[in-house]
Amino acid sequence: MGQYFAPLRDMHFVLHELLDVSSHLKSLPAHAEIDVDTINAILEEGGKFASKVLYPLNQVGDREGCTLDRNTHEVTVPTGFKEAYQQYVDGGWPALPCDPEYGGQGLPIVLQNSLAEMFNSANQAWYMYPGLSHGAYECLHEHGTPEQKALYLPKLVSGEWTGTMCLTEPHCGTDLGLLRSKAQPNADGSYSITGNKIFISAGEHGMSGNILHLVLARLPDAPVGTKGISLFLVPKFLPDMEGAPGQRNTIHCDALEEKMGIHGNSTCQISMDDATGWLIGEPNKGLNAMFVMMNAARLGVGMQSLGLTEAAYQNALAYARDRLQMRSLSGVKAPDQPADPIIVHPDVRRMLFTAKAYAEGGRAFSSFVALLIDQELNHPDESVRKESADLVALLTPIIKAFMTDNGWIATSEAMQVHGGHGYITGTGIEQYVRDARINMIYEGTNTIQSLDLLGRKILMDNGTKLKKFGALVQAFVEENGTDEAMSEFITPLADIGEKVSKLTMEIGMKAMRNQDEVGAAAVPYLRVVGHLVYSYFFARMAKIALAKLDSGDTFYKAKLATARFYFVRLLPETAMLIRQARSGANNLLDLEAELF
Repeated sequence: MGQYFAPLRDMHFVLHELLDVSSHLKSLPAHAEIDVDTINAILEEGGKFASKVLYPLNQVGDREGCTLDRNTHEVTVPTGFKEAYQQYVDGGWPALPCDPEYGGQGLPIVLQNSLAEMFNSANQAWYMYPGLSHGAYECLHEHGTPEQKALYLPKLVSGEWTGTMCLTEPHCGTDLGLLRSKAQPNADGSYSITGNKIFISAGEHGMSGNILHLVLARLPDAPVGTKGISLFLVPKFLPDMEGAPGQRNTIHCDALEEKMGIHGNSTCQISMDDATGWLIGEPNKGLNAMFVMMNAARLGVGMQSLGLTEAAYQNALAYARDRLQMRSLSGVKAPDQPADPIIVHPDVRRMLFTAKAYAEGGRAFSSFVALLIDQELNHPDESVRKESADLVALLTPIIKAFMTDNGWIATSEAMQVHGGHGYITGTGIEQYVRDARINMIYEGTNTIQSLDLLGRKILMDNGTKLKKFGALVQAFVEENGTDEAMSEFITPLADIGEKVSKLTMEIGMKAMRNQDEVGAAAVPYLRVVGHLVYSYFFARMAKIALAKLDSGDTFYKAKLATARFYFVRLLPETAMLIRQARSGANNLLDLEAELF
């Protein structure tokens, strides 16, 4: 069965000691009243819901999966999922970060981010049902008409209705310019939409009173490619005159995907046969509108992998403390036992430290970005909003790709700690590995995120956004460069910062001659920049830990040990990655495709 407990102590450290969130929120009129006690109280209740309600359903969902009645097109979710969702709604959890005008509680994204980590740790497949609704809410809140907002947003905010995003089609995945779904205008201002979508997470489930599908389709005579895509809202049930679910729309789930993981979430093949929908935003500007939802989803996917990393680490740690196997190479550590617990062995420590470091680094990084989003949305100073927006744009692909890569690494290491018991289903650890693998694929594969980072976010603006993050790093290096106790962190941080600058310039020069150089370098390049980001936060966390080592709180000793492990064991990966990124495109493209 395993275990999960919300890592409240580390969350408090990140939010209050590292980021001083409450002070930043005081400068945001919408959140000025949010204090430390409020944050901690909500986190504590969220942790209880995650561990007591969601976590016990995690293996249930994995074993049972979802079932489709092909006659009615209705999907049955695993045992307990619907009841847990009702508890979620009754507790007011869907409304926390939403606009009070539509029934929300108006709490900051940085707080919702920590809750998302907990809920994903406890049950990623379950949290995908309400999690996608937040993206639909954001998209409608940004681009919906006043009438659409008034009708649909209160239902999404309360959790009474849920939402999806319907992008992918059988013949196209990432290349949405190839999509074929059609939308014909009707006399009453609605549209009749016909087409097929696949891989639609939470596309059918019966947990809520209605499902609002956000669908990409083409209008008649639309331009080819991505410039001819429009966005439509297609409800499962058409609202009646009172706004309640009425007539069943002609949008149906025809099949469920058989998947490697996240079995508890219904991943649907959706068909639309003259389904009624309404345009969101401007004609042929659908991709721009959908990007609000897609960017929210990319941040959410990063939190999925952070959640799995933490849960896998906790269970691997518990197993390593109890499992007896051989004696320590340096002498007996448990003389009253026939063998020592495996946590005494160096390589088991390496695996545990890897998961621990990627969890703690990801928590600090993602909380920082969530706070930036709060500033981007709410800060009264336009220049602060702009600076925050630029950093969020730069860091979003790193959250999605670097954190999901790390989640795959961490869950695999946690499974390895269990040895043979990790490979069987009884411990539950192998589920984390299977669930983690999808996070590197959907919402834009990690290669797409890498191309976005290097090509669009860095090279297209001559490194302006990257320099803004580099300025944060440089300021911290200069502030602490003469502190001898910090040298073990500052020296490698300054070094990786300089190497990123040189590597970026070198790739940029090559790309001027051959754009394939960007594609060849992008994936290792993103991991190098990801390590720069984590190095910055681990150095900051180490500074706090050093200052509080004499407090008597062993938390700071553990934090310092994790930071040291990160710098000497994980950061050196960048040497290999830099060589890969510099090696160029020829070693990948010289061989003709037919010779593979």
